[in-house]
Amino acid sequence: MSRSSFILCAWLLLVAIAASSGILAPPGEWYAALDKPPLTPPDWLFPTAWTLLYLMMAVAAWKITLIVPRGERRRALTPFVLQLIANGLWSWLFFAAHWMLIGLLDLLLMWGLIVWTIVTFWRHSRFAAGLLVPYLVWVSFAAYLNASLLILNSPWN
Repeated sequence: MSRSSFILCAWLLLVAIAASSGILAPPGEWYAALDKPPLTPPDWLFPTAWTLLYLMMAVAAWKITLIVPRGERRRALTPFVLQLIANGLWSWLFFAAHWMLIGLLDLLLMWGLIVWTIVTFWRHSRFAAGLLVPYLVWVSFAAYLNASLLILNSPWN
């Protein structure tokens, strides 16, 4: 296995670990019973979109790992790893713990970390940065859904 292939596999594995939180904390009956906002997509769209986004994320990190000099890699990849941690936490916070407000705060943090990642990646590869733009759009939409679910299903209504 070439060095490049090994690095790609390592990023795919790391991204898959973050993605596994969605498998370990699925929406379930609690989510199904919530009042949904307008524009809520069908359930099948979520895993489809996330699979594509996770693949694009891994490719972006792989590209940065290959082109950034060794001494600068940590600084270039830190925001990516931080947003991946925030990403992995969201499913647990929202679906497992039912903490909609904390989940929304996590999404807002994730959004900022994705912007930081895109800006950082842009300095090295516009291609890698561009791969993360659909992810930022999807997380923006997820924040709308999370905020709407919080409002529609709050005890204050």
